[in-house]
Amino acid sequence: MKLSRQFTVFGSAIFCVVIFSLYLMLDHLQLDHTKSPNNGGDKLQNGQLSILQDKIDRLERLLSENNEIIANIRDSVINLKESVKDGRGGLDGGNMSQGPYLELLASPPLVLPIDSQDCQFATREFSKPADGVQLLDVYDLLTFDNHDGGVWKQGFDITYQENEWDSEPLQVFVVPHSHNDPGWLKTFDDYYRDQTQHILNNIVVKLHEDSRRKMIWSEISYFSKWWDNIDNQKRDAVKSLFEQGQLEITTGGWVMPDEANSHYFALIDQLLEGHQWLERNVGVKPQTGWAVDPFGHSPTQAYLLKQAGLANMLIQRVHYSVKKHFASQKTLEFFWRQNWDPASSTDILCHMMPFYSYDVPHTCGPDPKICCQFDFKRLPGGRVSCPWRVPPQPITDGNVQQRVQMLLDQYRKKSKLFRTKVVMVPLGDDFRYAEALEWDQQFQNYQKLFDYMNSHPELHVKAQFGTITDYFNALRKSAIDPGHASASLPVVSGDFFTYADRDDHYWSGYFTSRPFYKRLDRVLESHLRAAEILYSLTLANIQRFGKLNDFPAVENNRLLTEARRNLGLFQHHDAITGTGKDMVVIDYGTRCHSDMDTLINHELKYFSPRSVVVYNPTEQDRTSVVTVYVNTPHVCVITDHGHPVPAQVSAVWDDSTTASTERLKLKENGSEHQIKVEFAWYGTTSNRDKSGAYLFLPDGEAKMYSPARSPVIRVTKGSVFSEITTTFDHVTHTLRLYNVQGVEGQAVEICNLVDIRREFNHEIAMRLASDVDSKDRFFTDLNGFQIQPRRTMAKLPLQANFYPMTSMAYIQDPGTRLTLLTAQSLGSASLVSGQLEVIMDRRLNQDDNRGLGQGVLDNKVTPSTFRLLLEKRKPSPLSYPSLLSHVSSLYLNHPLISMAVSTEAQSLSLSAFTPLASSLPCDIHLVNLRSIQSKEDGGGPSDEAALILHRKGFDCAFSNRNTGLLCATTQGKIHTEKLFSELRFQSIIPVSLTLMHTTEGGSSKEEIRLKPMEISTYRVQLT
Repeated sequence: MKLSRQFTVFGSAIFCVVIFSLYLMLDHLQLDHTKSPNNGGDKLQNGQLSILQDKIDRLERLLSENNEIIANIRDSVINLKESVKDGRGGLDGGNMSQGPYLELLASPPLVLPIDSQDCQFATREFSKPADGVQLLDVYDLLTFDNHDGGVWKQGFDITYQENEWDSEPLQVFVVPHSHNDPGWLKTFDDYYRDQTQHILNNIVVKLHEDSRRKMIWSEISYFSKWWDNIDNQKRDAVKSLFEQGQLEITTGGWVMPDEANSHYFALIDQLLEGHQWLERNVGVKPQTGWAVDPFGHSPTQAYLLKQAGLANMLIQRVHYSVKKHFASQKTLEFFWRQNWDPASSTDILCHMMPFYSYDVPHTCGPDPKICCQFDFKRLPGGRVSCPWRVPPQPITDGNVQQRVQMLLDQYRKKSKLFRTKVVMVPLGDDFRYAEALEWDQQFQNYQKLFDYMNSHPELHVKAQFGTITDYFNALRKSAIDPGHASASLPVVSGDFFTYADRDDHYWSGYFTSRPFYKRLDRVLESHLRAAEILYSLTLANIQRFGKLNDFPAVENNRLLTEARRNLGLFQHHDAITGTGKDMVVIDYGTRCHSDMDTLINHELKYFSPRSVVVYNPTEQDRTSVVTVYVNTPHVCVITDHGHPVPAQVSAVWDDSTTASTERLKLKENGSEHQIKVEFAWYGTTSNRDKSGAYLFLPDGEAKMYSPARSPVIRVTKGSVFSEITTTFDHVTHTLRLYNVQGVEGQAVEICNLVDIRREFNHEIAMRLASDVDSKDRFFTDLNGFQIQPRRTMAKLPLQANFYPMTSMAYIQDPGTRLTLLTAQSLGSASLVSGQLEVIMDRRLNQDDNRGLGQGVLDNKVTPSTFRLLLEKRKPSPLSYPSLLSHVSSLYLNHPLISMAVSTEAQSLSLSAFTPLASSLPCDIHLVNLRSIQSKEDGGGPSDEAALILHRKGFDCAFSNRNTGLLCATTQGKIHTEKLFSELRFQSIIPVSLTLMHTTEGGSSKEEIRLKPMEISTYRVQLT
């Protein structure tokens, strides 16, 4: 037996720690929220023979509901009596109920107090707009037959009449761009050194040569690195280009993020980091999103851009059959609306590029052979040529008329796919414009074409270079302004997963590729958030007591900024996706791991006696299990006041003959459900194109996992938890049940340690097989923010029915829901009724011909953690997570953080610090409390912070009895004066998500009120 043995400590989360040179302890407050019974129940009176039969029927229908309400009230009264006996107090008028400060939390209430108005969100049904499009309906409609469309292989022939533009000329905006991946085939630093810095240098020189030239730029990670290395003269030149409208920042995030695997915390954080950098350095506020390369698109990103104050966005990688359908219906330009929005508050104007790629051959029109002849970087003698073997020609007086006719024909055909006579033509590709020669080739030749078009009115066209916002401004004027007769733009709801670029090549492999780093990403997110919040609170307290010299604020702010930027870098669509070269993946992982060590050092291998500080990073009081490591089994755990904490030391091993879960029993009514955990293998197809980092091309249905030898089974029983650990050749599978009264006691924890490093073209999956009658329906989350309904379709190949699962997936029937909560992003499916399937790791020996040039062979021993939640439900027309699953997911992704006090500080007396006055409402999540960097030189923090809150939409069709939750709901209201125990708001200003704009609502508020699903940011000053 090893010297160090694991033991678990069960106790309340009663400590907070300020990570940088300050320990904070968090008090926990007891909730016992009750409702007063309503004694005014209606009774039928004798002699009321005139009562109409329909009223009697209505009363009967409500009777069962009233009985349950009365039962809940009874339980609440009993609970109140018990709390009075224990001296736990009653209700408080603030954000949550609270009793006197207790060292350990008492039992959670029998009935969770939920305001009835908070249940209206999940029960309201609203009609689809007359011109509305729901992506699920589109999938039902499409045949996915992939007919050859001619020159536009994935589309159709496009025709037009010569006189169509006689009354209103065609407006053409050619938008030069250069797509710079912050890591893919090279590392971020290598790309910058070899290509990106030269591109940015050329922008300054070449745009100043001609005021008609335009350019857009997206990745602030590169732009900021370049900015730090240029002199003030060049900086002034860049600012003048912004002022003149020649250079535009699009999106303005730290990277162009992946939209499948990234959690919304990280999406917000990288966007905020980019926007704050822009505000401090160049004073630019992006207006339009630009996402040409993420492998599928999420409405979460659309919502975040809208909340940040952007008005427009562009997307590219959408299933070719969906593009063809949208093109045929002229719905490629639309207002993207959230599924849960009954009105139009979340609408953002979106342009979907219609063709295969964002490179020049696939952007001027439907015929890539023609368009390639207008990519002047491919002129004869260069390093790049046209694969159609017809090269471009320099534009001269002798050929300009003929070349204009060729190009204008493509512009006109492209415009026929849209509802207005305004067309946008991107002009660029990956790492374009690195050489001055290319600038001259592209801009000089195109300007000759434009001059000819614009000087011949009989062509009825106006062509020019433009930024993407120039284009959207013209589009809005043409499509939306009342002075124009153009048809209005449609409303679209849903997501654009799973992406396929051709044939049956579905990009569902990257949902799981390199899962070790996907797990690392989520751990870093949790640690960064924890450090951000405590740093902001520490800074406010230090300022309050006037002891700024005692706190290394500037150095700690530098470390936080570095961690933010490395986390942001990892959200890039070739980073968290697992689609970079091996050396690039190592570079990302090294950055993330070093930041984690910097943020929180919670190594707990120590010699007794030692003090341990446990930090609860969530906004809720909670009862959770803490795990620490010791070098002896003879351990006593006590609080700082000397009171014992329930603990379980070591394990008891028993023989066992079974290793799988067969049944789960609901605590509430004792009903049992058949649920079995299985493992399975996927191989790759024998066709020429095989699975790789991007693509999932299996060789058929999965084959059940059959280990070569009998597994080793270990059974642990204890007062805090019990578990079964089964060790197979490729996976160590642990099922754990917590014997606690909190949220963790409501679910089964599943931990898998996967090792497929010796496999050849294999992918391993975990499958949950149950008796839930889910048919072909299941639900996955998008970015941990919202739920998207899914439908398994037999007309699609197996790999097309896999979708990204960032934080949860569930299946349900009218009476039961089975939810799988995950601590890492993975690909998931429900291929058979009653089943949920998750791909846990992939080892692939070949490239899938999407540019990476290698397989996925750098597998690591990879942990993955899940919680399995079984809940009784009532039938409901809409589907949202339960309140319990929301909080369970929060706890899974933000576990308690344990830190050992150093031997040097062992003599110090730890004092309690309670930053929050009480738990926040159950449905409100404190996304971040993030310090804002000062605009003054020195790199230190300002006296302001960004308070970001999210009110989660939840489904009330679940029991609120025995949930283990220690909170209530308050109709989305937070009383600001009662939010913190000691700190107060000197100012609180509602702002856009990334602080770019001040929103309506005044400069001071006594109450914050959030709508369901709303994410809001406030610029706050604490004192």
